[in-house]
Amino acid sequence: MSAAAVPLLAAGAVYGWAHWCFTGTSAPSTGIAFAGGGTLIALVCAVYWTVVEGTRGFFGALVLALALLATVAAADRVAARSEVALCVVRAVDSTVQQSYGEGGPEPKTVHRHTLDCPGGYPSELKDDRRAAPAGGEVRVAYDPRRRVAPEVEGRTSPWASTVCALLLLGVATVIAASRRRAEVPDA
Repeated sequence: MSAAAVPLLAAGAVYGWAHWCFTGTSAPSTGIAFAGGGTLIALVCAVYWTVVEGTRGFFGALVLALALLATVAAADRVAARSEVALCVVRAVDSTVQQSYGEGGPEPKTVHRHTLDCPGGYPSELKDDRRAAPAGGEVRVAYDPRRRVAPEVEGRTSPWASTVCALLLLGVATVIAASRRRAEVPDA
């Protein structure tokens, strides 16, 4: 097996695991899903580091780990949120998350919406945008089995995480496929 095949095989295995955990009818519990996914990611990164070797292997394994986390995010975005509820926003609590360090990203605001939905679920929605003011209504897409977080209807898109995963997988594949040039002695 070529070292360049490891990132693609790893992404397929991790995506398959995550997709099954998010959508499968006989999926494992949340604890087993996290433990199994974390173990799978650690194992494939160790295999990558072993196969590629050296500094390239180390940094390639780090890039591969990020790619696999983006792959899990893409699986989450693709997971079905088959039910939609019209919910009343009871309260909105906005929290600014500071970024530390010079040149770090701008502070991020997270809006926690407390909801009153038919049937009592979902009762909370977290988003980086305000979905509606207190007293307003919002359509929330959710998974009745509660395997994936509820989202504002129509906002879930797998494209950003998929593109990120593909770019990082490409970098990990290029690192794995690159060969060290033999040093030519001076004549």
